[in-house]
Amino acid sequence: MNSLSRTKTLLLISFLVIVWGTSWPIYKIALAYTPPLLFAGMRTLIGGMLIAILLLPKLKSLKLKENWPVYVISGILNVALFYGLQTVGLMYMPSGLFSVIVYLQPVLVGIFAWLWLGERMTAVKMIGLALGFLGVATVSAGGFSGHIAVLGIVFACLTALSWAGGAVYVKKVGSRVDSLWLVACQCLIGGIVLTAAGTATESWSAITWNASYVFGLVFGIVLGISVSWVVYFTLVYAGDASKVASYTFLVPLISVFSGTIVLGEPFTVYLVAGLALIGVSIFLVNRKPKPSRGTAAALRSA
Repeated sequence: MNSLSRTKTLLLISFLVIVWGTSWPIYKIALAYTPPLLFAGMRTLIGGMLIAILLLPKLKSLKLKENWPVYVISGILNVALFYGLQTVGLMYMPSGLFSVIVYLQPVLVGIFAWLWLGERMTAVKMIGLALGFLGVATVSAGGFSGHIAVLGIVFACLTALSWAGGAVYVKKVGSRVDSLWLVACQCLIGGIVLTAAGTATESWSAITWNASYVFGLVFGIVLGISVSWVVYFTLVYAGDASKVASYTFLVPLISVFSGTIVLGEPFTVYLVAGLALIGVSIFLVNRKPKPSRGTAAALRSA
């Protein structure tokens, strides 16, 4: 990372992976008491409003007139499409297989960052990204059951593409905007789109306001959406987008662990094998190549 210390980077990545990983069982419990689009819309919209209120003293840095296209594109890619496609797509195929396809995102980020940002793509990094995806597939291998529709595969691929595109877009144009205002505006814009879609296709009266739903909603607003996106963009700004994305391969592992504890879901040998593959993936993607002998000599003499 360029502007963050190694310790701070590790802490932020650990926080992000844990929050995103544990959010799956928490949201799964909450979704039993609410329509999905309204749930996604309320999380993102209220989360964006919360950040915007806290940022009011920095209103000048919003620069809405100059930066509104950035806010709109980021809101569509990172929130409206990502959460909307994810929610609808899960109706057409098993969640395990769907999540594997969605976690093509780190591989896509590595490719897009290479093509559009000029980030270095070595053979070792490509192997690492491939192993990371294979690790995610291994973790979820035991869950490949149930009806699979072509539409579900299409939605999963589009979800991964929107997330990867959003991450690389933010890395490319992020220096033009205030990072916190970017998070607030993308959540507001995406939240409005999702809430409007939920209002048009779902019923507000279908929400059951019990402890499980409220906890899931508050968790999503504060940690799952607001804080996690701030941390994610902080990491993307500070280092290679492909390296940051490689760590998101750990999210399905955390999801399986938390699902086993919270929901009693099975703990399988696939988890152990997937953990090994993902560990190797992160090492390869983040491994600094050794300088050649000529380069090393030049550095010593400098």
